[in-house]
Parts: sequence; C-alpha cells; structure tokens
Amino acid sequence: MTGETAATASFAGLSLVRPRVMGIVNVTPDSFSDGGETLDAGDALTRGRRMLAQGADIIDVGGESTRPGAEPIDAKTEIARVVPVVKGLVEAGALISVDSRHALVMEAGIAAGARIVNDVTALSGDPDSLKLVAESGVSVVLMHMRGDPRTMQMDPRYDDAPREVFDYLKERAAVCEKAGIPRAHIAVDPGIGFGKTVEHNVQILNRLDIYRELGCAVLLGLSRKSFIGKLSRGEPPKARLPGSIAAALAALRQGVRLFRVHDVAETAQAFEVWQAIETGRAGPD
Repeated sequence: MTGETAATASFAGLSLVRPRVMGIVNVTPDSFSDGGETLDAGDALTRGRRMLAQGADIIDVGGESTRPGAEPIDAKTEIARVVPVVKGLVEAGALISVDSRHALVMEAGIAAGARIVNDVTALSGDPDSLKLVAESGVSVVLMHMRGDPRTMQMDPRYDDAPREVFDYLKERAAVCEKAGIPRAHIAVDPGIGFGKTVEHNVQILNRLDIYRELGCAVLLGLSRKSFIGKLSRGEPPKARLPGSIAAALAALRQGVRLFRVHDVAETAQAFEVWQAIETGRAGPD
C-alpha cells in the first residue's frame, strides 16, 4: 500500500491519513494477555474510557477469548458480557467495534451502538453474519484464521503464507461486496498468530505491501503476541510492548493504518513521532 493510498483511504468514517489505534477491551476470564482484568463491566468501562483519553480512535469490545486452545462459549454468556460495556462506551462517545464470530452477539452489539463488527472468521463462521452486517450498514473487519482457536496452532502449513492469506482475504472481501457491503466499510486483517508459525508471521509482515491492490483498509493485531517473545528473549505478554511497537512501525512503512493494541498511550505516542518524522511536519496535518 503506497503512502498516497493510505492517505486517501478511510474506514468506518475515519480518515486514514494518519495511523489509527483500536484499543482492546476483553470482557473475558481467559484472554492470553489480560484475561480476567476487565471481566467486570465496571472495570471494562474504566479501561475503555482511559483508552479514549489516551488517544484510541476505536474501542474493540470482546466477550469470548480466541487465544490458541480457547474453548467456545455460548452466545447468551457472550452477550451478557459485551452489551453493557458497548452501551457504556457508546455513551462516552466511543466508536465501538464488537469482536465476535457469532451473529447473535453481533446483532446485540449493533443494537447497543457498535458501528463495526470484528470477526476472526471473516463472516464465514456463522451463516447469518454476512446478511446481518450487510443489512445493518455497519463496517466489518475480516480476519484470516486457519482452523479455529482450538486447532489453529496444530502444525499450520502454507506453501506461500503471505499470498495464501492475501488470496483468502481478497475472496472474502469480494463476497462481502457482492452481498452489499461497500468496500469503504471493509477492513482486512491477516490474523497474525491465528494458525501461523513465527516464520509465517514474519513472512506476512514482510509483504504487507501486496494489500495495496485490495482497495480497502488493513488492520493488524500485533500487540503482545507470542511471536514477539519468540523473536526476542521469551518475554511474557506484558513485557512485549517494545516489540509490538517495532512491528507496528514496520507495518506503517508499508501503508497499514489501523492497529489493534493493548497499550494505547504508548502506541499513540510512537505513531505521533513517526508521523512527524515521516512527513517532516510537527503538529496536526
């Protein structure tokens, strides 16, 4: 993706002339990095509001962990976790993404005010999700995942990981567009760590420029992921911030402008400095 493409693109009403930060609020007991920290709705709302103050452009609210090996939960439980947090953060002025692979949860999140659906199955995991998103008029993030959370890290193999992931997302974006979802409402996510080895992740991140031909936004979820520790000294999730930012800056150079992160303030600061140096201008665009 060229700088010109990034500068003229938009997603969910946000101009992508500059990098955008999606803050993560996991209302779960078992997410890989912060499971249990914001299972209580009050704690989740506090974190979301803090992320807004720190510069988050979107808050991504999820009620089901999709970490490797995670077991699925029922939609009723997921809805009970997600909806109060979505409502509260919408009232606080946030642009909300509901992170779910289940149409019933997506529908409840949209009814509560979410304007983006973030689906790890790229709207293929639930037969009702594609029609729901198309008819609701919300935007969508389509992610690539090989298998499901229980099986995805069991010896994943590709002949050409960057190209195979790209081709899958290209096909899913075309399916969505045919169903009535405008290209400007679609973002794609290569799904770093979802059915991929460290080598696959690095190969994909090295060739993000191939996404320029899609004509839609690219979102990356790199934050605190295990490949960072494996490339470094085996640091635990909360000690992977420097590697998370390094990977994000490498992606910025290839035109990516949407990033899903745990550490909003630190990432936003890094992006602001990067943007000033890249453009040669200090201050607003």
